[in-house]
Amino acid sequence: MTRSVTFFTTIIVTLIIGIAPFNGFSQNQEQTQPEKKNSNPAQFNLGADLVSRYVWRGKDFGNSPAIQPNLSFSVAGFKIGAWGSYGFSPWSEKINDSTIVNRGNYAEMDLYMSYTLKNFTIMVYDYFLPNSLSPNSGNNYFHFKKAETGHTVEVCLTYAGTEKFPLQLCAATLVWGADKGKDSSGVYGLGTKNNFSTYLEAAYLFNIKGFGVKPFVGGIPFGSGWYGDKAGVVNAGLTVSKTIRITSDFELPVYTSLITNPQTESVFFVFGLTL
Repeated sequence: MTRSVTFFTTIIVTLIIGIAPFNGFSQNQEQTQPEKKNSNPAQFNLGADLVSRYVWRGKDFGNSPAIQPNLSFSVAGFKIGAWGSYGFSPWSEKINDSTIVNRGNYAEMDLYMSYTLKNFTIMVYDYFLPNSLSPNSGNNYFHFKKAETGHTVEVCLTYAGTEKFPLQLCAATLVWGADKGKDSSGVYGLGTKNNFSTYLEAAYLFNIKGFGVKPFVGGIPFGSGWYGDKAGVVNAGLTVSKTIRITSDFELPVYTSLITNPQTESVFFVFGLTL
């Protein structure tokens, strides 16, 4: 327990130090417009997305519809929150021509902290995948030994664009944990040293007759066990969103995304709604 407290204390201090030079991004990587000032200086936000597939940065996680709950608390530009994804059905992964592994129902539980100043957001994200085959045992959530931990920490900076020029930019690097480089045979993810996998994305948001339209392209500058074996584009496509008014007091945001991954020659067509 002392190790876990020390770890999270280190992350908090790192975030504060990282914010200072800006004088002042989250899944804010999914942010579609600059944040508006809120008259309430402190507030909780909660909700959930229902998605036909969980596709993140050009990669499918779970091959199943999923529910993605979220909870956050924000005050004066600072935000702390939790986000998860839970697949509706089991999935299997083909390791090689003779091996297929049962992965159970995909599960993910992430924590994050962020600070937003004007159109810039800096975020520290902690990714963690619980044991999807046995959710009540073998998770090792409080295990932070560098060579064995299931946590992966990312530092991310995003620019949300302006109303006149809504170009959105994202730069994210995995700085600690379960992101390893090559082993002796040259396979990413099996080495002992941190790979510092980096993802870069640009998107542009505009509106056409009540629909939000966002083309995007994302890539990596070098190989990674997380994204792909070589530098190149791993995530490119188009998201179209719309808010449907159900009653005078309730609106339902929905979106559809056509996503391609040129490096793996994959294509995904995803529908989602936000509750």
